[in-house]
Order: sequence, then C-alpha cells, then structure tokens
Amino acid sequence: MSDAIPVITIQGERVALGPMRRDLIPLYHAWINNLETTQYLDAGGMVLTLDEELAWFDRLTKDQSVRALTIYQLPSYRPIGIVNLLQIDHRHHRAAMGIMVGEPDARGKGFGTEAVELILDYGFTALDLHTIWLVTHEFNHAGQAAYRKAGFREAGRRRECRYHAGRFWDEVHMDILTSEFTKSRLASRLVAHSEPGTGSP
Repeated sequence: MSDAIPVITIQGERVALGPMRRDLIPLYHAWINNLETTQYLDAGGMVLTLDEELAWFDRLTKDQSVRALTIYQLPSYRPIGIVNLLQIDHRHHRAAMGIMVGEPDARGKGFGTEAVELILDYGFTALDLHTIWLVTHEFNHAGQAAYRKAGFREAGRRRECRYHAGRFWDEVHMDILTSEFTKSRLASRLVAHSEPGTGSP
C-alpha cells in the first residue's frame, strides 16, 4: 500500500472519500470476512475467498448503477471502510445507500456519520438525485443514530424479517430528500463561474 495521498473525490473535516482501489482488495477482503462487521449487512455471515473478492471488485467497478467509494480517515488517509450508492436510477433521480466501516477502532467516533453526509452530498449535488434511501436492521442502534444525524428519517418497517442472534428483528427503511439535506460542501464548488466577457451572458 502506497503512502502517497490517494485520489480524493470529496473531503470533509475528518474523513474523505475516493475511488475504489485494486491495491486495497486484500483490505476489502479482510473487512467482508469479519463477522462482527458484516452482521449489520444483508450479507451477514458471508465468507468470501480472495478470488470471489476479486470478481466482486470487477463487477462493482463496471456497474453503472453503483458508485462505491473508499472512506479515508484524515489526516492520515488510512482506509477505514466503504460507502456507496446503489440502484442509481437517473430517470427517477433516486438511489439506495450502503456503508461499511471495516476498521473496528474507527467505529463510534463519528467517521461513519460524516462519510454518510459526504456520499449524500455527492448523490444530491453531483448526480442530481432527489431521494436516497437505505435499509438497516432493528438491532443496529448505532447505525440508525448516525443516519438520523445525517438527516435520514424512518420511512417504514418490514416486521420480523431478519433472523439474527437467535431471534427475528424488524427491517428499518429510512430515506432523505434533497430538500432535507443542508450540509453540502460541493454546492459552492460545482457552480459554474464565468470571467467577464466569457461564457454565457
């Protein structure tokens, strides 16, 4: 892994997001095989071989309905997780969101919340989405708190449809509209500026 600063798409105060990297596949592979991490994902309990991880990476990076970004902790630019937009639908201006903070020592410190805010900014400001939603699980209290802090609201539930740790739990659906997102860092940067005498009147 290089010590050089990676390519960054959007940067916040404590984390930055950048494109997925082939050289980080061993790290992504370690994260997805940690059962304590994946218990919060639909893929909970998944065990992937390195070949399966390589195939996943190739599919992900070619899928135009997905934008997946590596989460970097600042100021070290240490990779700590992945956040993504899925099922991107430009006709209806909508997408789903997912996040995995892979490094255990990076959880509970606000990095995930800021990563969610940054991916929302990217989705609403750069991709012109109107609504972004996610699905989490009743037992993921820390995740729900982080999503609410970023602006998500609970939109509904599917009752007792996730079996985990010996019992059934609700599936919690949350969403946010672009009009409800107030923490844009990109809005002022993506406005076209024209010098006097150039560009459109």
